[in-house]
Amino acid sequence: MPDQPHYLATTEWLAENLASPDLRVLECTVFLRPREDGGPGFLVVPGHEEWAAGHIPGAVFADLHHDLSDRAQALRFMMPPPEQFAEAMGRYGVSDTSRVVLYDRAGNMWAARIWWMLRAFGFDNARLLDGGWTKWTSEGRPISNEDPAPAPAQFTASPRPGLIATKQDVLEAMTSGQACIVNALNAAQYRGEVAPYGRPGRIARSVNVPAMGSAGIVDPQTQLYHPLDEIRGRFEAAGARPGERLITYCGGGIAASSAAFAAVMAGYTDVAVYDASLSEWAADPSLPMETG
Repeated sequence: MPDQPHYLATTEWLAENLASPDLRVLECTVFLRPREDGGPGFLVVPGHEEWAAGHIPGAVFADLHHDLSDRAQALRFMMPPPEQFAEAMGRYGVSDTSRVVLYDRAGNMWAARIWWMLRAFGFDNARLLDGGWTKWTSEGRPISNEDPAPAPAQFTASPRPGLIATKQDVLEAMTSGQACIVNALNAAQYRGEVAPYGRPGRIARSVNVPAMGSAGIVDPQTQLYHPLDEIRGRFEAAGARPGERLITYCGGGIAASSAAFAAVMAGYTDVAVYDASLSEWAADPSLPMETG
């Protein structure tokens, strides 16, 4: 059974290791803000301004929206080509032999997205900062507004296609019953009471394990992950059997990555993220959805 220290870094550990030459800290913050015109959907605002005002010493800003999403896709946050991802990581100073710690200011889900991307491109030596920026600052730990300007590094992207699911993969799982499809949104979105992604509801035959909120896998106040047995129990209670393949989804692959990270940490070994999630699925009226 995996242990949390393999996946999570504590603030104490990070403070003690900040000066390690092979350590790279990446801030991954993104904000979703209401549109100024009051229209549907959200504005994507990278947290670069907040990072510039103060960050964990040595932390580089990892720009998910511009650097680490496929620029050729209309949908947001889609996995980029390997060459684009490798170039960005190299620019951030991440090499094949680096140790990486990821954090954000919004419940760890943005950091979890980049953790999942690193894993999908063959890199396994990354951890999330448990508690993120919330815990670091609440403990009065040092912050800096200096740009660390890391030396360029060589990062090799070695894709693992099985970690990213497509619409066809989800359809096949739905038909065959050979995988558990996990919705990582909150319960109201899962039931279709609110519909931020177009058609209300969920992918047919999917179960609900929220990544965020009071029922989520992270404590909304402390930003700390719940104990492993509790996280595992939430997946099992939803119907995800140990040893079963899981496909997680949400609106655009972010909360889904957070749920996938938690599932792997809790011992599920065959997990994929449906990258396009409801942004693609809900827009196609031929694809089955359920409400209630």
